[in-house]
Amino acid sequence: MDRRSFLSRSGMTLAALTLAGERVARASAAERIRVGVVGTAGRARSLIASFASNSNAEIVGLADIDSRNFPEAVEEVRRRQGTAPYTVGDFRKLVDDKSIDALVVGTPDHWHAIPTIHACMAGKDVYVEKPDGHNIVEGQRMIAAQRKFNRVVQLGTQGRTTNWMNEAIAFIRTGALGKCMVAKAWETAKQGNIGRPADSEPPAEVDYDMWLGPAPKRPFNVRRFHGNWRWFYDYGTGDLGNDGVHRLDIARWALGEAMQAKGETLPTLPETIVATGGKWYFDDMQEWPDTLQVNYRFGAETPRILTYEMRLWTSERLYEQTEGSAVYGDEAYIIMANGRWWAYGPRAKLLASGEGSNHEADHVQNFLDCVKSREKPNADLETVGHPSSVLCHAGNISARLGRQVFLDRATETFIGDDEANALRTRPEYRKPWLLPEV
Repeated sequence: MDRRSFLSRSGMTLAALTLAGERVARASAAERIRVGVVGTAGRARSLIASFASNSNAEIVGLADIDSRNFPEAVEEVRRRQGTAPYTVGDFRKLVDDKSIDALVVGTPDHWHAIPTIHACMAGKDVYVEKPDGHNIVEGQRMIAAQRKFNRVVQLGTQGRTTNWMNEAIAFIRTGALGKCMVAKAWETAKQGNIGRPADSEPPAEVDYDMWLGPAPKRPFNVRRFHGNWRWFYDYGTGDLGNDGVHRLDIARWALGEAMQAKGETLPTLPETIVATGGKWYFDDMQEWPDTLQVNYRFGAETPRILTYEMRLWTSERLYEQTEGSAVYGDEAYIIMANGRWWAYGPRAKLLASGEGSNHEADHVQNFLDCVKSREKPNADLETVGHPSSVLCHAGNISARLGRQVFLDRATETFIGDDEANALRTRPEYRKPWLLPEV
């Protein structure tokens, strides 16, 4: 397919999407999917706006351990959909509400798995933020619940649904890149020092014990709470699981499509992972690496390399982008960054390019469509979301051990490696928040 034909076909696709959006807009109130949202700040606040703005959904309940967030979140919903949701401190009340069809989980990483599993067990579909769980075993248990109860579960890697990224994938499928051997994902967005403030009493409006959930009991600290929880082993997955999951997901997707265009198949997961790095720059409370290089090797007969680079202490950009993904072929290469993509051939000749929005609104629509159709969503947990999340978890495990690890792709365990396998889950889940058996 030449560039003109490609762009023409892309235009037809966009037109079709627009018409589909108009049909959705005419859906009656009786057809709306009733939604409960766990979390009301950060990513959850953005999702609240997206679901409340969608005429195919109605937010009926919000859950949060910090009641200070409720007034603004309730008003956001009221302003966008015309009705106000009820509020609760315990997400289980949303799960028990038989009138709710779907649960949206916009919590810290350590609270992704348990609400998702309970929602599936209650017959609800789930939109859950990335990565899928706090660790590999949690993701596996989430998939078990998805399968057993036949639920639709969408991971919040919205790049899978953006028009511009799907244009890039369509270009890759033409085979224009040639034989591709290497893909890359990176982050160089500069972060800040979070300091070392003293522990304190939690705010009166916060149910801190429930916020900790399955994590170990520790004194409250403002830096281990809202906004900064992702930098701590107990609650987050570092920036590899925070932003890196987006870049790795796109790089893995694009490399797989490039190989498919040449009649080859990229294995779902890598066989070897080696990470080099650590917390080398910031002198503060953070635990996860601020400097990291991870190499993933896929396949034995048709080997490929996916590499990830993280530098959280510099504003220096790669391809003039603070974060992005790239795939390199013997005929051309493609760069996919925030909201745009472009491909170069020999002598830096621009072959094609495109741009668009990174907003999750289309990803939300895809989820709602699949709740009705029962088809797999674009970031289906089992086939898309979990494999990309495993890349993050495995990279973090290699980084913590400071050495290469070998992954059994079928079981997602590490071959002959007790230390690595111990990091596939928590040492202990704090009662009563045990990881449900499915």
